Amino acid sequence: MNPQLLMLEERILKTLRRAGARPWTAAELARRIGPPAVASAEFEAALKALEQSGRVVRIKGDRYVLPQAADLIPGRIRINRQGKGFLQPDDPHLPEILIPEHATGTALHEDRVLVRRNVRPKGLRSEAPEPVTGEVVRILERRRTQLVGTLQRSSRFFYVIPDDPRIPHDIYVPSPRVGDRTARLGDKVVVALRDWPSRETNPEGDLVEILGAPSDPGVDMLAVLRQYQLPTAFPAAVRREAEAFGTEVRPQELRGRVDCRGQLVVTIDPDDARDFDDAIAVERLADGHWKLWVHIADVSHYVKPGTALDEEARRRGNSTYLVDRVIPMLPEVLSNELCSLKPGVDRLTKCVEFLLSPDGRVLQSRFYSAVIHSRHRLTYGEALERLRRPATDPLGRMLHQAHELAQRLRRRRFAQGALDLDFPEVKLRLDERGRVVRVETVVHDIAHQLIEEFMLLANEAAARRLRQSGRPALYRVHEPPDPARLEEYRQEVLSHNVPCGRLDDRAELQRLLERLNHLPIGPALKVGLLRSLMRAQYATEPVGHFGLNKKDYTHFTSPIRRYADLVVHRALFEPRALPPLVELESLAEHLSTMERNSADAERDSREVKLFAHLEEQLRSGRPTPYPAMVTDVRNHGFFVDLPTLGLSGFVPLSAMKDDFYVFDSARNQLQGRRTRRRIRLGDSLSVVVARVDRFKKQVDFAPAAPSAGRARERRPRRSESATRAETAHVPRSQRRSGKPAHGAGPVGSSGPPRAGRRNRGRGRR
Repeated sequence: MNPQLLMLEERILKTLRRAGARPWTAAELARRIGPPAVASAEFEAALKALEQSGRVVRIKGDRYVLPQAADLIPGRIRINRQGKGFLQPDDPHLPEILIPEHATGTALHEDRVLVRRNVRPKGLRSEAPEPVTGEVVRILERRRTQLVGTLQRSSRFFYVIPDDPRIPHDIYVPSPRVGDRTARLGDKVVVALRDWPSRETNPEGDLVEILGAPSDPGVDMLAVLRQYQLPTAFPAAVRREAEAFGTEVRPQELRGRVDCRGQLVVTIDPDDARDFDDAIAVERLADGHWKLWVHIADVSHYVKPGTALDEEARRRGNSTYLVDRVIPMLPEVLSNELCSLKPGVDRLTKCVEFLLSPDGRVLQSRFYSAVIHSRHRLTYGEALERLRRPATDPLGRMLHQAHELAQRLRRRRFAQGALDLDFPEVKLRLDERGRVVRVETVVHDIAHQLIEEFMLLANEAAARRLRQSGRPALYRVHEPPDPARLEEYRQEVLSHNVPCGRLDDRAELQRLLERLNHLPIGPALKVGLLRSLMRAQYATEPVGHFGLNKKDYTHFTSPIRRYADLVVHRALFEPRALPPLVELESLAEHLSTMERNSADAERDSREVKLFAHLEEQLRSGRPTPYPAMVTDVRNHGFFVDLPTLGLSGFVPLSAMKDDFYVFDSARNQLQGRRTRRRIRLGDSLSVVVARVDRFKKQVDFAPAAPSAGRARERRPRRSESATRAETAHVPRSQRRSGKPAHGAGPVGSSGPPRAGRRNRGRGRR
């Protein structure tokens, strides 16, 4: 980014701020920005850049004004599968703005847009908070100009049905040909959008790539790669820079580093992990205090600002973990080899050394560059096995000490107000042809918690150090929820006859989560809470983390797979390598966007494999029965949550063959006329897949035959005791699964969201 252009933009903005709400022409602005004089071409370029970014708006008479003066808010819009939009304003101090479906215009998910905020007249209002609403008036920047879909034909023209259900319009295309190839009906294709002037007409586009038939091997994942513009290879210059470092740490690279190779350092990761970016060592001192060393891969030693490696890592933003592959942020010679903290070899790290009191309070923290020689690479399962049996060797004793410390940190964290919304994760295991052979449930056990607590501690310490230093940096922020959305969620909870006080009181929010932990409907309502909270993102201001209830928080512990962590390392150890604040602000927005892009891609990769698996069950005529829980009841059927599959679906009344059911709206239940059987929230039953709609990404189910498991009713029970309370952050074990798009239901959801899929550990906190 041109520094002179940035400085000129700031001068224009400063002049407009002094003007207040008064609009000025370009000529008036040019005269008033003051010395030194500016060439007209440079001034026009700066003004155009400001207008395109939404920081300045042009109104009638070709006059310019700050957007807030005209109740215009620039930001990025997210659209859920029901078509509703949510604007995240560029200004972090402004609340989220709700955009009704009819007011989204031609905006697509993740576009940068300009929204006119609806300002209601003051007067008599209800005490209940109301959401801030608005209307899209201009598209500032398309997030995607190419979309993936399925080619179809009507009697007069060809069109493409987008794979993304958040795009309700088909896209007209003039021809099915791309070069010398012709797409067949039903093929997956990539279409480039033309200008789309009005929501009242369908968009038009041109085919740019033919992916092939959906049933062809590899086409399903290729469609995901193209849809989310994920790169499949590194440029040659990037590969050359990475390979030039060699495969071993050189002796001269150890100068100035603390030698920690004598420590009993270990890594604990998922069984299929290949990039180990964190390691730990723990020691219990004679006086009852604790020493904890958190070692993080020193990526900043190899990836320097201005290099091809750095530019590519910045562009990618983070690694993306699809269900069958990883799209790494860094070439594998670094991510899986030289930077990875593998056992039995020397590796460079950035270390946070803690001294903690017997009850887990941080008494001292020290940051330094180090070199380690990891002794063991443990999986979560191996660590859990050792924790379940008495310690008989140094490794076992250290793990038991680490577990004791981690649990003290965990109890202390929840006592200080952290929220806990941990759910089991559903993981798909594929065969060599990419087909689902097994669906596993991964529980966030004490081995996961051990690493999780230490990483949280290191992230908090890094943020505190940055804030105290006053250096510009990136923080991981999670803003408080919008009061209107929180009240809406509270009313939903009360409608299920669950006691619930004011949720702006954190203690009451924790009590509710404890209560839900022992109710059948609890998991679904916990997901409802997640949807009511803001989404964590990156920012240059340390505004805190609501879910974790921390004043200081950043991302420090995963620089192999997150560019934000690399920036934080530079801010701590090489502050001169940081860009100007205005560029950091742009970087924060870019990294937040790329993180959401990866989360959506990860979710979609899981969907396509799981949907193919369910369709295969339908074709085989031998559907598998799955345990399900009723999460919502309607007059035409009921929604169910399938925890063992990690999705939600719908059971239409037409699938209920045992009786004729009538909806009782007063009791929110269905009741059979003959059998008097009742279907209510929280009931458990066994279901089989009945229909899969890939276009709408919905699944319908039917009750399983009695031989496969008779439907079992269960009344929701109340309980005042529980043990959990978590956050809107995604824990470590969700490293390779994605949070649903803001406000969107998860896989297969055609109604309320399901509980579960937020548990991959060192993830998107």
